[in-house]
Amino acid sequence: MKASTFYRVAAVLLLLFDVGHTSGFPWSDPTWGVDLGSMRSTHFYIMGFSRTYWDFYVGFGLFVSVFLLLAMVLAWQLGRLPPESLAHMRGTAWAFALCFAAISVLSWKYFFVIPIVFSIVTTLCLTAAAWLATKTGFQAYTAIVR
Repeated sequence: MKASTFYRVAAVLLLLFDVGHTSGFPWSDPTWGVDLGSMRSTHFYIMGFSRTYWDFYVGFGLFVSVFLLLAMVLAWQLGRLPPESLAHMRGTAWAFALCFAAISVLSWKYFFVIPIVFSIVTTLCLTAAAWLATKTGFQAYTAIVR
């Protein structure tokens, strides 16, 4: 398989991950017994702003949605690049894969099966793509240099 295929699969997984994460808003189920009222009503001042724990909870949840969307666009764009260009982007490709490896660890430690599976499979796709891109790009580069 080609690196572009793995990047495209990762992009689709990231889009599904993002849609699932965002559609789960407000990321709480009443049957869990979480007191959302106190999260919404406990105000504190931080750097001149009155905020609640609910503000932080919602804000960080939406941050994740935006970053997953950015990751999806990045994976799709990397999948469109020719092997020679990917060879020059190996730092970005490996940083992307390592980022999702870290997300997999965090998902394992703090979340549940769906984000764990999505993050691990995305990590595997990004790692395979980075490895293939480095290998293929290096071969293409040495063929040009010769």
